[in-house]
Amino acid sequence: MTAGQYNECVDRYADGLYRFVLKTLRDGEDARDVVQSSFEKLWIHRGTVEPGKAKSYLFTIAYHQTVDHIRKEKRAKEFRNEPVQTAAHRSMQPDVARILDEALSRLNPTQKCLVLLKDYEGYSYQEIGEITGLNPTQVKVYLHRARMTLRSYLVKPENIV
Repeated sequence: MTAGQYNECVDRYADGLYRFVLKTLRDGEDARDVVQSSFEKLWIHRGTVEPGKAKSYLFTIAYHQTVDHIRKEKRAKEFRNEPVQTAAHRSMQPDVARILDEALSRLNPTQKCLVLLKDYEGYSYQEIGEITGLNPTQVKVYLHRARMTLRSYLVKPENIV
């Protein structure tokens, strides 16, 4: 991959990669860090990455870094023993974005990433499998389970807008 091809990858994929990581982490600074690190790794390995595979490579790196970040934050939160925010602390106004974010937060990191890759970014099952290291059948099963979890949360009377 040449420097020009790398710059083209930055122009084409930076926004989508940022959206994916931001939806997963829900923190702009952390999302920017993950995206920057992903592009840094692409630059380091530009000699071995084919230009046609750059998008898949970037999302794979971002996926793994996002999962690592979530695990690290979970351990840090358990260590600090922070109280978890409950529904009583939140606004009682129905807000679609908040309800969707809350529903997504109920998924485990793998399920959340799969839903975001399929439904937000539009990847095929095969592409998601390449990114996550799962086979397409596993992707379908995990997505089905994630969607069932989302549905059970979203149809609760307090969440219907």
